[in-house]
Amino acid sequence: MQRYFIYLSYDGSAYHGWQIQPNGISVQEKLQEALSKLLRQKIEIVGAGRTDTGVHARMMVAHFNFPKSIEEEQLRYRLNRLLPRDITINKVIPVEADMHARFSAKWRTYRYYIHTQKDAFLRHYSYESPYKLDYQLMNQGAELLKSHTDFAAFCKTGADNKSTLCTIRESKWVQTSAISWYFEITANRFLRNMVRATVGTLFLLGRHHISLDDLDYILQEGDRSNAGESMPGHALFLENIEY
Repeated sequence: MQRYFIYLSYDGSAYHGWQIQPNGISVQEKLQEALSKLLRQKIEIVGAGRTDTGVHARMMVAHFNFPKSIEEEQLRYRLNRLLPRDITINKVIPVEADMHARFSAKWRTYRYYIHTQKDAFLRHYSYESPYKLDYQLMNQGAELLKSHTDFAAFCKTGADNKSTLCTIRESKWVQTSAISWYFEITANRFLRNMVRATVGTLFLLGRHHISLDDLDYILQEGDRSNAGESMPGHALFLENIEY
């Protein structure tokens, strides 16, 4: 039995997230259907994580097992012909049997994109912020996150996370133009809704509604109701996965 990694990217606008849902179309469902059709047997895939409704991925990795040898480039070509235009297969590679798309991943990177004035073209993949934000203070807040390991305050209430502990390697705001920024965060794992809640809380800091001491307190207390709102999903991208 050979294990394969599939590297893909997708526009999540039309999907109820990555993971198969009982009442909505998911990226995982579309990919499994395409693989099963092309390989002529039921294929189940395991993703590196799960993105929420409307969230995008420049890189997602999934694995599947198959008993026969596969021509990887041909499979990539045929998958791209069969899948919707908003899902792209970038490569298919054989890996060792103990490689796991989720558990072998060491680091994951997300970016949340914002712009500060009306823009007809950014609006689908970036959040238009109506607020004047203190980015210097928000970067101090982003740096503060790295000194914490428990992010219960940024975890969706009722989520099924067994642990709320995460290690953050990188956390920063980056300006890309006069009107556009993104928040980048790299961690060994992420909780449900964590990035969007983190950005919402840093927005409170950037608007001077809370202080750095308040942010520190929110993280120490671990109460979701003390943190900021969950930001809209359309501006969030899973950017990279490191193995």
